[in-house]
Amino acid sequence: MMMTEPDASFLAPLAAPDEQAYRGLRARLAAQAAREGILDVAYRTIDTPVGELLLAATDRGLVRVAYPAQGHDAVLTTLADQVSPRVLHAPARLDAAARELDEYFARARRSFGLSLDLRLAHGFRRTVLEHLTEIGYGATASYGAVALASGSPAAVRAVGTACARNPLPVVIPCHRVVRGDGSIGQYVGGTEAKRALLDLEAA
Repeated sequence: MMMTEPDASFLAPLAAPDEQAYRGLRARLAAQAAREGILDVAYRTIDTPVGELLLAATDRGLVRVAYPAQGHDAVLTTLADQVSPRVLHAPARLDAAARELDEYFARARRSFGLSLDLRLAHGFRRTVLEHLTEIGYGATASYGAVALASGSPAAVRAVGTACARNPLPVVIPCHRVVRGDGSIGQYVGGTEAKRALLDLEAA
């Protein structure tokens, strides 16, 4: 028996959807989830000079900023475990955060005006994060100075841990905390990213 070519119209439904249609579908799902009150954590990514950052927000505010080295999928899993399993890619919910970060990296913004959700930080770690926002743009403070300002002068190591576990790097400027000898020290996004942020603010 002679084989014939299949009807192209039969194969069409099997073709992969184009990217624009896929984005449209995700946007509609996000909008519907928001209307029905089942979107607890919205997320998106943005390209920056220090890599692709993951941004996540709840109805309280920005809850997470993550570097590529932290593993975006792992971060989303943690958010599902610690905040809510209702996590959805909903870029529009993070337009303000994306815009302010773009302005920061363009040297057009020196402070952030975003609402923050600090539920992922507890106890002394949260106290440290609240003091980090007092370190001005272009300035630095030592781990010891932050420990003193946080009410526990001997807790220098704990300050380092709080900075390493900062859920909102860049926005809460743990990159401005340096060692007592002036060297930059470690950073959640890597020392190159920390140096890039400090150089950006010094320019």
